Amino acid sequence: MTPDIVLMDAVMPGMDGFETCRRLKARPHVAHVPVIFMTGLAETEDVVRGFAAGGVDYVAKPIVPDELIARIRTHLANARLAQSARAALDATGRHLLAVDGNARLLWSTPQAEARLAAAFPTCAGNAAPGQGPAAGLAAGFRLGPEAATWLAVPGAAEAAPLTLAVEAGGAVQLTLIGRLGPDEILLRLTEGRLVRDEDLLREAFGLTARESEVLLWVANGKPNRVIAEILELGARTVDKHVERIFAKLGVENRTAAAAQALKVLGGR
Repeated sequence: MTPDIVLMDAVMPGMDGFETCRRLKARPHVAHVPVIFMTGLAETEDVVRGFAAGGVDYVAKPIVPDELIARIRTHLANARLAQSARAALDATGRHLLAVDGNARLLWSTPQAEARLAAAFPTCAGNAAPGQGPAAGLAAGFRLGPEAATWLAVPGAAEAAPLTLAVEAGGAVQLTLIGRLGPDEILLRLTEGRLVRDEDLLREAFGLTARESEVLLWVANGKPNRVIAEILELGARTVDKHVERIFAKLGVENRTAAAAQALKVLGGR
């Protein structure tokens, strides 16, 4: 069974409370359970250790029962609110997950968990079904350095989704939903395709297949007459494609069009 809340003493025989809390937080199916330290260690450094280990509160002995019960009620209410929100996400069937700044998984909906476990089979754990978000993945599962770089580069994740090739073949795509805190980033997981640059531009700007080809060469610095030769089109036809591309992108010149195209291609 999964507890609603844990009251933890810091001083215990064998493993102390701080290490016990750290190990609990490393287990995905109980990581969300709030831990309150209730101990005789009252020094500032001990309180800091308690919060660093993952505790949500620290109560020094002697205990005042009414105060402790009030703290328990508050933390239970917050925990249940968070769990209700995640349950609502689970019920919608959405492929959502949260990671930290190093692309390490914090939690996920069951749908995202199943897709990640299938995509990265060597990282799948042995947890039984129904043990909570990310239970099917090994503790500390990480999306990889490419995802970490995508999240770390200013504006990269906001500009375009990231497509990752996966162990099982194919690809998955990560889209930034929002940054929930200093180290909790919400992502949406969808089936990805290892697409051509032209396909990325077509999808990003609503272009035709031919317009996306023309824009790709504009982004590569080619003038219209050269693009006409490469694509075996008439010069006037390329001119018309470029005019329509400018209108769809909302720009007035080649430099601005190329900049928008490169922004999309840089986020693949």
